Amino acid sequence: MHFTHDDTLLFIGDSITDAGRDRTDGSSLGNGYVSEIARSLRERAESTPGPRILNRGVNGHRVYDLEARWTTDVIDEKPTVLTVKIGINDTWRRYDRGVLSPVAEFHACLDRLLADTTRRLSPRLVVITPFLLPVEPGQEAWFEDLDPRIDAVLQAATHHEAQVVRADLVLQRAARDHAAADLAHDGVHPTPLGHRLIADAWLSAVGAGSAPSAQ
Repeated sequence: MHFTHDDTLLFIGDSITDAGRDRTDGSSLGNGYVSEIARSLRERAESTPGPRILNRGVNGHRVYDLEARWTTDVIDEKPTVLTVKIGINDTWRRYDRGVLSPVAEFHACLDRLLADTTRRLSPRLVVITPFLLPVEPGQEAWFEDLDPRIDAVLQAATHHEAQVVRADLVLQRAARDHAAADLAHDGVHPTPLGHRLIADAWLSAVGAGSAPSAQ
């Protein structure tokens, strides 16, 4: 897909999308996969104006938190391409705080958000699956909650004809050649290598090539 200066690419999600962005600066992209994607697209744009890119990730957010800020952070920005990455905190809060996010309710909320966006804006939709690379004690048990949540994300994406970035599979494959902590230091938050792999997968899914490799 070729992006122009008329496009607005908006990324929304949790800390994996946030990646340390400056929330006082609406143009801040953080230091994660969003900034990797932006860098790649800028290089491919050469002398032509590239797309407007916005990061609206917020640390700790679950799908219900996205719903609470959806109008301001998504609809009002009128993205032509919307990427949603959510789900791991809906699982994590069950195990560290006992806060449940039933998969059926999670799915219904995500489905509502995608439906509302399609109805009001008709952007191209991209959905990134949540993932986990167990590093900390007890994290293996999280898959009981996470696996059906990934399925729910895939169902919502299919229902709304969204492109899917299988971050879970990308990082699992990478873990054959790298230690899990080299991809996500705590099993959840990607390292620079993990972020670069997610960016590569996004660029491939939308047909924009792959991010340049770090030297």
